[in-house]
Amino acid sequence: MSSTDIPNKFNAAAYFVDRTAREHPDKTAIVYGTDEISYGYVQANVNRIGRALTELGVEIENRVALLLYDSPAFVYTFFGAMKIGAVPVPVNTLLKQADCEYILEDSRAKVLVVDAQLLPEVAPALDGLRYLRHVVVVGSGQIQLGDRVEVHDFDDLLAASKPELDAADTCKDDVAFWLYSSGTTGAPNAAVHLHHDMVVCTELYAKPVLRLTDRDRTFSIAKLFFAYGLGNSLYFPFAVGATTILFPGRPDPASIFQVVNTHRPTVFFGVPTSYSACLQALESGAQVDMSSVRIAVSAGEPLPAIICSRWLERTGVTILDGIGTTEILHIFISNYEGDVRPGSSGRVVEGYEAKLLDDEDRPVPLGEIGNLVVRGDSICSCYWNKHDITRAAIQGEWIRTRDKYHLDADGYFWYDGRSNDMLKVGGIWVSPAEVEQAIVEHPAVLECGVVGIQDADALMKPKAFVVLKEAGSGTDEMAREIQEFVKSKLAPYKYPRMVEFVDDLPKTATGKIQRYKLRT
Repeated sequence: MSSTDIPNKFNAAAYFVDRTAREHPDKTAIVYGTDEISYGYVQANVNRIGRALTELGVEIENRVALLLYDSPAFVYTFFGAMKIGAVPVPVNTLLKQADCEYILEDSRAKVLVVDAQLLPEVAPALDGLRYLRHVVVVGSGQIQLGDRVEVHDFDDLLAASKPELDAADTCKDDVAFWLYSSGTTGAPNAAVHLHHDMVVCTELYAKPVLRLTDRDRTFSIAKLFFAYGLGNSLYFPFAVGATTILFPGRPDPASIFQVVNTHRPTVFFGVPTSYSACLQALESGAQVDMSSVRIAVSAGEPLPAIICSRWLERTGVTILDGIGTTEILHIFISNYEGDVRPGSSGRVVEGYEAKLLDDEDRPVPLGEIGNLVVRGDSICSCYWNKHDITRAAIQGEWIRTRDKYHLDADGYFWYDGRSNDMLKVGGIWVSPAEVEQAIVEHPAVLECGVVGIQDADALMKPKAFVVLKEAGSGTDEMAREIQEFVKSKLAPYKYPRMVEFVDDLPKTATGKIQRYKLRT
């Protein structure tokens, strides 16, 4: 499967919504709490939101930001914007005001569709944005945003719009949506994806590797604003007429088990930290019936072999670990049913190519560590407004993932770390420099260095080495205070799980912290 197999005149919303609604009009598309929403109903509301956005002045290629929990409103807005040729831009719901403000300004979004519970976090910045003109609120509770931004109620827009809408005259290589991924400095970069990209991922991975059909029910720990979650919970099931189970809450083990017990998914998508937390809960006496789940998937960060083995022993369900990136959209190296090597990312998914190069771009010998580069038709076209970063990462048909791997004689890829200092915590990239900056803002801190340290389950967690202004004041209470301080400044997953107080930090002659010395 490649983009050449897709007709030039193509709209992804028409493919994933209209086509599936024609084939499965009464089939349940979305399970959301106690609601079961059919494909026909989804199609009608996608059309209504598309019409409403047009009435607000949204034109082809205009950006529409989505700051929404996993919900039907996300589905309607994502595909509704895409159907009129606009560009939906999902925003991480865990981000703080400064990061949201940056994304809204960088994307030049004309409309923000936001959950009422998330509006207070971004409201102070909205009236000062240069391009934002409309804010659509999902749920009750509106906030006065000033004179420059017009506020609308999502349900009112739905009620006032007609359920018919023709898809925009887009082509397969038009821009479909953006996904923001943290760059090496912590500043978000927007990967620009095209209308054909989701189809390629579906045909190369979801159908042949997961064997996904209309009989499946998918449930994903990773949320829709992630590239991984977007496939798991939206375009994979919509491509085949399956049912997606959307859960807007925090995915702690108790909530995960309740969803599984109640809604009986057949395909379960997790990340290593969630599998680890669930195992701890099960080993402490929690109960879950995993008999409905035929296969589990892990991505976001490498899955330790011990967790893969413990999960199979405890639940009887095999985990297929793999690697995907925001830039490539979904998994391109994977383990397969009946062919799992715990600790390995697996083999290249057919339709993609991968190779390992040294720092001079020469192929490395078998078994030696190299830089992973990948070729495939779901790779983003560029990073928005980041010419130098695009040129460094995407070279011809190949993209540099910045991951280090080695390849064994049987074609299995084994992860060896990152080419830079970025940390992947719970499947999300974290910049050590950003965490360090937050810690240094604490009045008691002189300086600090942050690195990734493996915990007891071999999962990566941020650890802070802190030099205090007052020597000898490094107590357990101070460590907890610093952790809570970081949580108040940054997204919660970025806080250091461990704090060690030291007298000084290793540095170069020019004063740069030598993080590699902190890891030893």
